[in-house]
Amino acid sequence: MRVTLPIVLLASAALHASETDNRRLAEASSMFKEIMDTPDRSIPRDLLRNAECAVLVPSLKKASFIVGAKYGRGFAVCRTPAGWSAPIAVRIEGGSVGLQIGASETDILLLVMNKRGMERLLSSQFTLGGEAEVAAGPVGRETNAATDVTMRAEILSWSRSRGVFAGIALQGATLRADGDTDKEVYGQAIDRKAALNGQVSVPKAAGDLVKTLTRYAGVGK
Repeated sequence: MRVTLPIVLLASAALHASETDNRRLAEASSMFKEIMDTPDRSIPRDLLRNAECAVLVPSLKKASFIVGAKYGRGFAVCRTPAGWSAPIAVRIEGGSVGLQIGASETDILLLVMNKRGMERLLSSQFTLGGEAEVAAGPVGRETNAATDVTMRAEILSWSRSRGVFAGIALQGATLRADGDTDKEVYGQAIDRKAALNGQVSVPKAAGDLVKTLTRYAGVGK
């Protein structure tokens, strides 16, 4: 039987996070801020205000030229009535990422637009464009959030490589739970659903990420 960890046990989670995990959380926050601070080439604010969750994967890498293995680690956070949730760790592997020629890595950002997509994040793994419908997200300060693409897609996706930020259909990529990183960040295994529902305290290392999301994407539900 799964036992939900009380919030009090996770209050000192930052003490357990490794330097690598802390750096990755900081990179996720910086990535999002840099994207949103680019005039007219950011994620539309109306989409951010309507998103249920965000997945940020800084520096996804490829292993060969144009076609080959792709791998990255990042974090997912979701809206709760009290604000953005504590993060859970995720891995993204494979798929048609579409890195520019000569680029060895790229940043990936996903917006989960409905509850069904949020439930996908709680599975051990799922395939973008397979179990979950994904579409390239539009770029700009504002857009019509009721367009066909945003109405149909559970997840909208963007990438940034060599300074270029654009929507990308991340077909065939697999998003997996990263329980090992969760243990390092929180000092022990956590209930991932409890974390995304706001029942786990935000670790100190993730404070800047949550503040940045709040600044650009609004507060809770």
